[in-house]
Amino acid sequence: MKKKAGRKYVLKLYVTGQTPNAIRAISNLKKLMAEELKGIYELQIIDVIKNPQLAEDHKILATPTLARVLPEPIRRIIGDLSDKEKVLLGLDLL
Repeated sequence: MKKKAGRKYVLKLYVTGQTPNAIRAISNLKKLMAEELKGIYELQIIDVIKNPQLAEDHKILATPTLARVLPEPIRRIIGDLSDKEKVLLGLDLL
């Protein structure tokens, strides 16, 4: 993990309602962040059913999609986030 002192990660997870995939992605992500980024991340969960304009504005084509907004550049990963290494690599955290 290449965390830097003083760095904060801003993550946005786009989901579609309370589907099994959405629930699994939220659970997997919260566990991963508690282990890897404890205390240095901010997570927003965005339901694209309730906020379709946000999904359109951010060009979200599939859910669940996790976006690391900060630090830049933006990184995205799609899926239920069950593969810890894939998530860390996809978000450039390894």
